[in-house]
Amino acid sequence: MIAQVNGTLVAKDLDRVEVLTAGGVAYELTIPLGAYEQLPRLGDPVTLQTHVVVREDAWMLFGFTTVHEKRVFQRLLTANGVGPALAIGMLSALSAERLVRAIQEKDLATLQGVPRVGRKKAERLVLDLADKLDDVMIAGDGGARPASAAADDAMRALVSLGYSAGDAEKAVRRVLEADGRGLSAPELIRAALARMSP
Repeated sequence: MIAQVNGTLVAKDLDRVEVLTAGGVAYELTIPLGAYEQLPRLGDPVTLQTHVVVREDAWMLFGFTTVHEKRVFQRLLTANGVGPALAIGMLSALSAERLVRAIQEKDLATLQGVPRVGRKKAERLVLDLADKLDDVMIAGDGGARPASAAADDAMRALVSLGYSAGDAEKAVRRVLEADGRGLSAPELIRAALARMSP
């Protein structure tokens, strides 16, 4: 089993990368959007945690910048009706931490903000995984991520206003990164809306 790939980043796109190892083998990996945001420049060294999905017609390699993100992906695959493409889509719309929290807290509104996740799929995720994520360690993996009650309230409010869960989280995360920690939920909402306005 390939546990991780270490080498030079030779190509990157929003959903996939190529890593050239010291042995001269280049691996193509499918990645979530959050991993893309943390990649180095082309030509720089990179290490990605990996998960292999074997099918009759193909081997697919998925890459993650943290062990935590990889573990959440693997746990998502155990849910009924969740394949690797949907699992990557969920991790692209929400950070691993936010996704785990939404499932544990039965936050159907946030889960339905993910593309291809309707109410029935969200309910299925909660039913299958809500009590099976306690051992998935949630730790700071680098980068400011919404984690406070105020941030959660702000993201829920933005989703209720019609924004996608992914856009809402990114806007709140940007506010937090710009010295927005300590703001109340209404203040976070106003600041996030200002960043989302054209």
